[in-house]
Amino acid sequence: MRSYQSVLILKPDIDEPRVDEALEKIGEFIKSYGGACLKVEKWGKKRLGYRVKKNRFGIYLNIYHTLESANVKDLETKFKLFDLVIKFMVLRLEDDELERALGKEDEVEGEEAAAKADDDKDDQDS
Repeated sequence: MRSYQSVLILKPDIDEPRVDEALEKIGEFIKSYGGACLKVEKWGKKRLGYRVKKNRFGIYLNIYHTLESANVKDLETKFKLFDLVIKFMVLRLEDDELERALGKEDEVEGEEAAAKADDDKDDQDS
C-alpha cells in the first residue's frame, strides 16, 4: 500500500459542522477503497489565487492517507462527483516524506517543551 497526500478545497459558504460531515464522507471514500486516513489537517478558509467555479475563497483540507495505487483513479472520480469539493489534488508520497509530515507535529511539541525548559532555567538563574 502506498502513502498519499490529498489536498481538497471545499466551497467557502459551508459552516464548520458541514465541513466535519464532508471530512467524514471523504474518510469513508478512502476506507471504501481499502485505504486508511493517517492525519487530517484543516487549514481553514483562504483566498484562492484565481476564481475556481465562481469562488474567490475556499476551505482547505489536507489529508495524509494510504491507498492501493490501482484505486487512486476511483478516489479522484469520487472527489470530482462530491458536490462540496471545488478542487483537489492527490500526491503520492515517499516514505521519508510521510514520516516528515507525520512527525512534524511531534517536532513542534518538542521544540516548545525545549523552549519552555530554557525559559525556566533562565528564571532560576536570575
